[in-house]
Amino acid sequence: MAGMIKKEDIEKVRAAADLYDIVSATVTLKPSGTGTYVGLCPFHDEKTGSFNVRPALGVWHCFGCGLGGDVFKYVEQAENIDFREAVELLADRYHIELHYEDAGRAGRPEHSGSKRARLLEANEEAQRFFTGNIMSKEALAARKLLGGRNFSQADCERFGCGYAPQGWDNLVRHLAAKGFTQQEMLDAGLARQGRNGVYDYFRGRVTWPIRDSTGRTLGFGARKLYEDDQIAAKYINTPDTALYRKTQVLYGIDLAKQAIVRKRQCVIVEGYTDVMAMHLAGVDTAIATCGTAFGAEHAKIVRRLIADDSLGAVQLVGPLKVPGQPLSSRIVFTFDGDAAGQKAALHAFGLDSAFLSQTFVAVADDNLDPCDLRIERGDQAVASLVEHAKPLYDFVIDTAIDRFDTTLATGQMGAVKAVAPLIAQIRDRSLLDLYTRKATRQVGVDLDIMRREVNTARRQLQVRDADAYAPRRRAAAGAGPLRVEPGGNPYADPAARKALERADAQRQTYHRVDDTVFMTEQQFMAVLIQIPRAIDRGWFARLTLGDFMTPVFRTLFQAIAAAGGLPADATPQGLWMHNLTKAGGPVLESTINELAVMPLPLPADDSGAAGAQGPDAANPSAQPLRPATAAERQYAMELLAKLLDTGLMRRIGAMRLKMARMPDGEEKFNLLGQVTRMETDRKNIQAAAYGNNAIA
Repeated sequence: MAGMIKKEDIEKVRAAADLYDIVSATVTLKPSGTGTYVGLCPFHDEKTGSFNVRPALGVWHCFGCGLGGDVFKYVEQAENIDFREAVELLADRYHIELHYEDAGRAGRPEHSGSKRARLLEANEEAQRFFTGNIMSKEALAARKLLGGRNFSQADCERFGCGYAPQGWDNLVRHLAAKGFTQQEMLDAGLARQGRNGVYDYFRGRVTWPIRDSTGRTLGFGARKLYEDDQIAAKYINTPDTALYRKTQVLYGIDLAKQAIVRKRQCVIVEGYTDVMAMHLAGVDTAIATCGTAFGAEHAKIVRRLIADDSLGAVQLVGPLKVPGQPLSSRIVFTFDGDAAGQKAALHAFGLDSAFLSQTFVAVADDNLDPCDLRIERGDQAVASLVEHAKPLYDFVIDTAIDRFDTTLATGQMGAVKAVAPLIAQIRDRSLLDLYTRKATRQVGVDLDIMRREVNTARRQLQVRDADAYAPRRRAAAGAGPLRVEPGGNPYADPAARKALERADAQRQTYHRVDDTVFMTEQQFMAVLIQIPRAIDRGWFARLTLGDFMTPVFRTLFQAIAAAGGLPADATPQGLWMHNLTKAGGPVLESTINELAVMPLPLPADDSGAAGAQGPDAANPSAQPLRPATAAERQYAMELLAKLLDTGLMRRIGAMRLKMARMPDGEEKFNLLGQVTRMETDRKNIQAAAYGNNAIA
């Protein structure tokens, strides 16, 4: 295979790859202090955001699970690939040609792309093939099916509807002509191996592309058209591949993502045509699962986009008002009202309690699905369906009670026995009592009877008790970010500044101590990493290893020296982080990442110099190290002065102890001279840092 990717090409990719753009494709990021964004971690399940992104430095870190790194590390984790493949994937995305060491001897083209990129290319070519066939004579049955559902040609083009021709290997031959190998076709799930060779998986069917939130085609869904189809199932999907996991893909997420984030609403339907009908009726937050029930992995994807809120220490769970939107935040399932729909609703009870508190069910009259509802009653009926959705708990409980004649005692007891196991599955104890009382009123029995049955069922089902509304108390390793409100200025308030410094010390995972020496060293290292141009080069040159007491910061100081010391002003911000992380090695990587996203007690700069350059600007990590503001230089100077002063104090103390044990003489006199000079240095350092406020 080809050799290593040339270093200069890796840096081109790093300069082009915008970390904010890449992360925000799957995670809703909110501003959290100057230049930092926070969201729900995509790599572990959490309800309160611990995932921090600092685009200007090209670095991310999660205080919950401890993962972090640069843009390449994020792609490695998100796509489950190695470093080389991450570089190749980003190079393909940003149209950068890569060159390899010793590529000529390898006998391969200079850039063949990673396996994952090749599978994506194969899927994109297959999509072009399918859409290119939709207007063919053979595809008349496909056009009739789509037209019969009130979808125009323009609608079909918008959603990428295509046609897979009948036959044996039409797509296989087309992809082969485009340079794809049979193994790549098999790995992408586009073909299957038969006794007589490789053949098309999708044949004689209408197709829909299943994409991720960035618009990359991961696989396909296809509907049966002909009775002689050898596959009996009405719908088939791409089998699980390196790209496509049915438990982690959602049809329409590429079209609905922005609206989901903006409206904090998500509508989950059961089919591809239902998604089309919803979007065409103005419900632009609709998505669908692909050949499987909505599960925990799907819920994580949706929750990361909708995001949870908090108010101080209290977690806000449930439907919240969304500014500018008529509906509160919600996840709406369009289940059928029949037995299958009720079963699906019961299945949803197994999802997270915080997620369920925002979950609604929409059931149309006569159990029409959204596509049929649009055909029969128009777009307004589809929009109204979502507007009048019913909370999931209410839907399931009401459905169970409505089956009984509660005017009779035996009907009442039957309803109690039917509904108690459902209420018992509500893990959140703050909602459990509310729904127990509500069901009691509906059935018309004593509260003690219902409560006894619910508690019995809860014990039998071994339901884990939870309180979705309780304050989130974090373990030390999982501490989340202390948010600085936009426009806030903790630097101007000594109490707020000290509180933030102490919170930074308590939240970090690399040293468990709370004292002023540690906090000074931590704040200095964070400033040095985030804003190296705030550090005065002349004063920095006076620092020695003895000026640091905390072991991790002593080692980090040595890593900075190994990286060449303070970077040149023209150094790209992302490259500064890369060089420092490389010098620090795996032992210091997590520490450097934490310090890079740690909030500093500094005011935002109105000129934009101190803030992130914004999600719409050019990749900020590719820009030269930004100049420091006056407040940042002052803060850095104060920290540097404290370190130098403390270092001198330690050396003076050591010399005075030594002098106390020495007899009078020339050596003692020389030491006294050194002590005098160092005490003068201390005064000069304090005067330079604090001016008239220096300690006399």
